[in-house]
Amino acid sequence: MADTSKRGFASMDEDKQREIASLGGQAAHEKGTAHEFTSEEAKEAGRKGGETVSQDREHMSEIGREGGKNSHKGAKDE
Repeated sequence: MADTSKRGFASMDEDKQREIASLGGQAAHEKGTAHEFTSEEAKEAGRKGGETVSQDREHMSEIGREGGKNSHKGAKDE
């Protein structure tokens, strides 16, 4: 089987990926085919994403731990 680990878009540097994706987005807007979300569509997408991520209990637990650490950083100085 051929080694494909250094091939394709996914293997590129993140900054290079963003640059290429940005060019595609700009071209779509210039062409008039880009989708622009309404506030209602954005609200619905955010709700769905929140529901999905909150189902991962381990991930949510990690978020809570990090938030707790950050909220207590200056507490000992008082």
